[in-house]
This record gives sequence, structure tokens and C-alpha cells, in this order.
Amino acid sequence: MAKIVKIQFQTAGRLYDFRTGDLDITVDERVIVETERGKSIGIVVKGPFEMADQDVPEGVKTVLRKAVPEDLESAARHRAKEKDAFELCLRRIRERGMEMKLVKVEYLFDGSKAIFYFTADGRIDFRELVKDLAHAFHTRIEMRQIGVRDEAGMVGGIGICGRELCCSSFLREFEPVSVKMAKEQNLALNPTKISGQCGRLLCCLAYEFETYCTLRKCLPKCGKRVSFGDAEGEVVKLNILDGTVTVKTDDNHEIIVRGDELTVENATERPKKPEKDAGETKPKKPRRGQQQRPTPPRPAKERNEDRSNAARTKEKP
Repeated sequence: MAKIVKIQFQTAGRLYDFRTGDLDITVDERVIVETERGKSIGIVVKGPFEMADQDVPEGVKTVLRKAVPEDLESAARHRAKEKDAFELCLRRIRERGMEMKLVKVEYLFDGSKAIFYFTADGRIDFRELVKDLAHAFHTRIEMRQIGVRDEAGMVGGIGICGRELCCSSFLREFEPVSVKMAKEQNLALNPTKISGQCGRLLCCLAYEFETYCTLRKCLPKCGKRVSFGDAEGEVVKLNILDGTVTVKTDDNHEIIVRGDELTVENATERPKKPEKDAGETKPKKPRRGQQQRPTPPRPAKERNEDRSNAARTKEKP
């Protein structure tokens, strides 16, 4: 059996699995681990819990050691460097007139690399900018372009609900969100109401979407004819969470009724159109913009011949 802990490197960042090895690790402890970018300091947020060796995903590494006070002091110094690097990079971007927005600067644990996070509409040629930054800070520089949702998670803020943004507090993975989710929850499709700080649809639209879909199945749709007691009417409004509907009765009164007290009337079948005879054909209509050509008159000679032929036919016994 292997002991696994989940470690986080940034606030509201993704959780990564690591083996504890021989270390006795508890939640909220700082530890040093080896990552693809090098050594990093992280915080234990879950575990330890046991997992069968065959169930442990490939590539899961082992925690190197617990963080000591010197490690925390080094991390604090790097945080101070990040502020200076952010200000200098921002000045260089403005001087060069580059169409990019600097979001955050992050130093690795050992100070061997500085990562500059930015957003931009397209590709940016930042080779000269990297040279300036490498000369100023004497370390490796990495420019990383991120999306607007990642930007909101890094910067943080307060949402329209009055609480801290989900992406900067607890949401670690973004789920696809669509306008259909807002429609199912009877929300006003106002972009300012259903969009977040990032300009995209609110992530919280997905939280209760399945619940609304389940509850909606128990209620009749708007426009359906229903009956309850001795009254009949048409559904004009749904209150999905309460499980009630507003019915406009035939005598023009609106009544709120529970969904389980309603009986949905079957729609009356429309009379079928009579089938056409197989031999019956309709004259073709001219297309729009085209005029039907008039039939040219027959020559006088042909008309006289037809008359004489008709007269001969009558004279025959």
C-alpha cells in the first residue's frame, strides 16, 4: 500500500498526487517536491490516504522533504523579487508598445527561472523583451500566455454574488458552460448578469444545472393545457425550485398550483388533409421574378382548316 497526499502550489490551483514515502505528513504542512519545472514548495491540502500500488497512476513522485524555516525565508525573498520583476517588465512592455497584458510573475523555488504570465489576443514576438529581462535579473526567463479565465483566477476579485471568485478560491478545473444552462434555470439572458469578471459565462451556472433539469421533468411545460380540481387552464409560468406552476384559468384568473396536483390534458389531434388523387396534377406556377409567357395566337389558315374538318365530320352518317 502507498500513502498519497494531495499538494497545491497556488491558491485555487490544481491538486497533484505525491507519495509520502517514509515521511509523516499532515494537512497544511509545507513540503518540498520535485516537479517538471524543478523543485517547488507546496502545501498539503488532503491526506494522507492509502492506495493500492497498482492503482497509483504512473509518474507520481515522492515528497522530498518537509520545508524548513530557511525554505520559507527563501520563498519570501522570491515573492519580493516577483514584485520588482513585474514592475520592470510592465515598463518594458509599455516602452515597446507591445499588445499584451502582464498578469503575474512567479519565481521557482530555487530561483533558477522566472515565469511571466500574460494575456494577448494573438501571437506576440517577445524575443527582445526576454533579452532585457534576462539581462536585468540574471536568470532564465519564460513567457507563458494564458486565457482570460486563468487570469481571473490569478488576480482574484469579488463576484456579483458578493463572494470571492470561485476560480480564485476553490474551483480547480473549469467545466464547459453554455447559454442553455442559463435558460434551463429561467435566468435573464443579460450578458452583464450571466458573465463573470473574465467576460465569459459564469462558472456557477453549471453548479445547479442538473438539479434544475431533474426538477423540470416533473412539471408541465409552459403553454400546456392542464386541469386541477374543477378548473382548467394553461400553464404560463414555472417555479422549478418550489415545484409549482402558475396556471391561467379559462375565466382569466392566475392560480399557483403544485405540480403533483395537475393533470396534463392530451393535445387534440389535427384533422388530416385529404389525400390527392394520383392522376391529379396542379399547374405549375411561374417562379418569383419570372412572367408566364402568353400562348401565341394560331395562324388564320390553321383555324380555317380546323373548322372545315369539323364540318365534314358532322356531315358523315
